[in-house]
Amino acid sequence: MASGPLSGIQVLEFTQIIAGPFCGLHLADMGADVIKFEPIEGEPWRLFSELVPKESRTFASLNRGKRGVAMDMTRPEAQEAIHRLARNADVVVINYRPGVADQLKIDYTTLSAINPRIIYCENTAFGRQGPLAQRGGYDIVVQALTGLMAGEGKMLGDVPTFIYPAVADYATGIQMANSISAALFHRERTGEGQRIDCTLMGTALAMQTSQFTCIDAWDAEVFPPMLEEIRAARLRKESFAEQVEIHRKYRPVAPGNIYYRVFQTADGFIAMGALSDALRRKVLAATGLHDPRFKEDGTFELAPEGWEERGPELVAEAEALYRTKTTEEWGKLFEAHGVPAGPMHFIEELLGHPQTIANGLEVTVEHELLGPMRMVGPAFQMSASPLAAQGGAHCLAPIRNRFWRRRATSRRRSPGCASRALSVSAAVALARNASAGPTAGPGEGPWTFAHSTKFATHSTPGSRASCGRR
Repeated sequence: MASGPLSGIQVLEFTQIIAGPFCGLHLADMGADVIKFEPIEGEPWRLFSELVPKESRTFASLNRGKRGVAMDMTRPEAQEAIHRLARNADVVVINYRPGVADQLKIDYTTLSAINPRIIYCENTAFGRQGPLAQRGGYDIVVQALTGLMAGEGKMLGDVPTFIYPAVADYATGIQMANSISAALFHRERTGEGQRIDCTLMGTALAMQTSQFTCIDAWDAEVFPPMLEEIRAARLRKESFAEQVEIHRKYRPVAPGNIYYRVFQTADGFIAMGALSDALRRKVLAATGLHDPRFKEDGTFELAPEGWEERGPELVAEAEALYRTKTTEEWGKLFEAHGVPAGPMHFIEELLGHPQTIANGLEVTVEHELLGPMRMVGPAFQMSASPLAAQGGAHCLAPIRNRFWRRRATSRRRSPGCASRALSVSAAVALARNASAGPTAGPGEGPWTFAHSTKFATHSTPGSRASCGRR
């Protein structure tokens, strides 16, 4: 059994793409036994920029430490197998398009009737209520709809484009794992299972707390004319850049930002964050810059009179100054003065970085087909129940149903993996319900069992199957 705070918790995962799989990855890192269900051909993310057939970087990075089952869930015998597993499962995670769970008979009403203690976490794009309830949606659609994209102001040519990585997807995966942990705690105290509804839209709005806040005393006279002007600009087919300027007119940003931004140095870029008066003074002490917004009494005025002209001048002065030293030189200077700052990296530069290694943020797992993989480790740790990557992502490989039926019924204890075949509850349950006859070939029948490098494997002609934890 894996270590971690969720050791002993069994999760049935019906997910694809990012949000749901990322949730399952977190649960697996916390020690849960996660069994992922896919269609026979595999989930779509397997096919995105394949490295080898059915295996991609994106899928492997989001599905480590899970067991996998590939099945045709439209078939009654497959649904019966899922229902048998649900009797003893603790959690169900699902992020299919609205209505699919009902069609496959894996909806909350069905599964909670089988197991009232089950915690059922469903993620949709827009929620189960309202005019958008039946729409599917990806991260890019939600970024556009919720203002994340407009707020970022990132352009591709003359049109807005998405923020990378898929922030609504990834943040929702964390939100799902967070809510499941809370529901498990509630069940521990009350014995009650429950339904959890997460949405990409809800997460995207929650990340924009101050922007999605209307204070009547300040905003009641600002928002209506701003929105009316933006709507009129759209009717005139004005560019996105022109619409952004309208928005900034009503919600301006004070000029002269030298404390919370990125500067170009003599050999790269350095980011700095100084949001308090104390830190701003430290920036001035480190750089020698003079900011007239600090008054004699020590207070700081964000936008004094005439700052529209003087602010850009101070910015230009700072930009010229930062180009006189290297990133490392500025970094040492800011560290000496206690200013939060750091160089700008591309993500690949963090592989092997001493800070990444020292905090366990880089782990190596073995993938059956792709080989050793270095990837991000658990993002947090716990002293009494440490988290760990539980192995590589499972491969999509067919098995012979007769092999599993023989192992499930014979109870022979031969050396190696076969001796642990009975410990894999999912494989046994599926095998006992298999509809294929004793002569079924690879991939025939309603399911196959995908194996993970988290498990020892046993080979049969033309196939491999997972048998138990190492």
